[in-house]
Amino acid sequence: MSVPDKDTQHKPVFVVALTGGIASGKTTVSNLFAGLGVTIVDTDLIARELVEPGEPLLASIVSAFGQELLDAYGRLRRRNLRNLIFSSKEKRTRLEALMHPRIAEEARRRINQVKSAYCILVIPLLAENQGNSVADRVLVVDTDVECQLERMTLRDDLNLEQAHAALQAQASREQRLAIADDVIDNSAEESELNRKVKQLHEAYLSYSRSTPQR
Repeated sequence: MSVPDKDTQHKPVFVVALTGGIASGKTTVSNLFAGLGVTIVDTDLIARELVEPGEPLLASIVSAFGQELLDAYGRLRRRNLRNLIFSSKEKRTRLEALMHPRIAEEARRRINQVKSAYCILVIPLLAENQGNSVADRVLVVDTDVECQLERMTLRDDLNLEQAHAALQAQASREQRLAIADDVIDNSAEESELNRKVKQLHEAYLSYSRSTPQR
């Protein structure tokens, strides 16, 4: 997702942009931060909310790509949409042009309402859009490609060809690591993952106290 710009009318809290490839374990990591009392602003969840039946964005998507994206109850067929954008870069670009401004606007609104010392802003496509203007720090959840493929075939019921296509539509592992301030290895043991999250939590609390007012 595209990244919201800094709102110069407010002083946002310290923002950690959390990103990672598909099936890398972003939700697992963000849930651990949430368990420590950190506010999570998840652009994937925002995107889902913005395409619920009756939402203007859903109408715009259907107008652009066809009624076959809706089921009998007027809900978005997410798998149909996913297959559509993975099959065509041009269609993916058109969809992003519709969705990203609305997602960024809502993410910015939620960031400005955060009461915790810092927040985690989950942006799966941060590296792809080459933006982190709202983020004070970038945290990458990293795992190897083989692990991603295995998770996609099991979790998302994709065949191997579809899983590879999903990976190829995203930035490479190397591109994501290149923008990282911090990295969490999600192939590690659960106890190590918890330890790393707690360590980063303490660091982000410290950064938030020392960051000048914007």
